[in-house]
Amino acid sequence: MGKDFGIRMNGDVKVIELKGKITIGSGDLKMRETIHQALGDGTKKILIDMAGVSTIDSSGVGELVGCYTTATHKGAKLKLMNLPNKIQDVLTVTQLITVFDVYSSEAEAVASFG
Repeated sequence: MGKDFGIRMNGDVKVIELKGKITIGSGDLKMRETIHQALGDGTKKILIDMAGVSTIDSSGVGELVGCYTTATHKGAKLKLMNLPNKIQDVLTVTQLITVFDVYSSEAEAVASFG
């Protein structure tokens, strides 16, 4: 699986920096585990930084949607930032771009949590 995802705090927002491929068998489960662990810790504000993601497939997109749903059910907010163009295109084509709050800067994203 390779690289670990970066996890850091920006105020009370947990920023998870995804890296590499988020595809079936390579990163999709790691992403889910990382986000579920954050939710298990009681984190209510999660920001997913996708700048380091090279590829995402339908499995990765499915996991992202599943994590978003889980977060929402737990009363948490999950938002995305720094979408590479090809990932933005995938989310636009699937119309999932309307589901997620997407930001281009971390300051803007963190401020949006209120």
